[in-house]
Amino acid sequence: MGPPIIGNSKNIQRVRELINHVAHTGLNTVIFGESGVGKEVVAQNLYKNSPRLGKPFIKINCAALPEGLLESELFGYEKGAFTGAEQKRRGKFQLAHGGVLLLDEIGDMSLPLQAKLLHVLQSGEFAPLGSEKDVKTDTWIIAATNHDLKQNINEGKFREDLYYRLNIIKIHITPLRERPEDIIPLIEYYINEYSSQLNSEHIEKPNQQVIDRLTAYPWPGNVRELQNILKRMLVLGNCDQILEDLFDNANKNINASDPDSPVDERSANISSILDLSGKNSPDNETFSLKGAKKQAVDLVEREIISHVLGKTGWNRSKASKILKISYKTLLYKISDLGIVPPA
Repeated sequence: MGPPIIGNSKNIQRVRELINHVAHTGLNTVIFGESGVGKEVVAQNLYKNSPRLGKPFIKINCAALPEGLLESELFGYEKGAFTGAEQKRRGKFQLAHGGVLLLDEIGDMSLPLQAKLLHVLQSGEFAPLGSEKDVKTDTWIIAATNHDLKQNINEGKFREDLYYRLNIIKIHITPLRERPEDIIPLIEYYINEYSSQLNSEHIEKPNQQVIDRLTAYPWPGNVRELQNILKRMLVLGNCDQILEDLFDNANKNINASDPDSPVDERSANISSILDLSGKNSPDNETFSLKGAKKQAVDLVEREIISHVLGKTGWNRSKASKILKISYKTLLYKISDLGIVPPA
């Protein structure tokens, strides 16, 4: 059920250690991380390594349903409990009895529902809608969120008592852009996985140059975005065009966040990217379009980052927020692209 935890970074090593320590305990656990980092995969691995393997694994997305529907989905209802309740229905707590209930996007649950969830966690009992009889439940609760729940508590959006009841074990997954050493293992795993699933002789696997460019991309959509790009490459081929579109969209997003960015003007100036009359001329036998493309992308990134750093007075923390990349990634790019502060 679900893939293994892939990666060599310290964060992923720590996640694997926590899974090994926690899986047999059944202690309430919250998995924190941005959308697409693999929170559900971690929950599945907790389940696979627990004594509850073989029992139900039930997931519900707390952000996808309105409050009334989410309540009926969680707790079930009796026939006639509300208009349209034509027959009795068991809720997720009953369906997950003896197993695991993954409450995805717990930070989006309403305060009234949070109070009812707290009651279940405290008593191990709940009443389906329209019923006066409590039902006992033995369910391991794993929650997942991309919210800062402590900030939500300060803003009055999340109950502090529920936070401490849920957050006995905390597992945090850092964004993919902050653990670039995990990108190649992920690429290798999913290429093998998807190639096997597609079972086609005409699959064009990404070459080393493509993989090098994939590792340089910041992946705002995290592992999920990487999975989608790899699927597209394997199905459609034409990896270079997909890469070009990927970086073009990223640069457009950065440009949109900073209307004064000179990206269009400078990227349009081809002579500043290549010396077409010299060794990088297409007339030269050693000319490489892929090499030229990398030079162009590097130049655009260098100009954007330099421009934003200049506007922020080389405040790298502020610049990383404007560029929507991590502080660590910004420092890496400053070093890799040879960006230096003005004298």
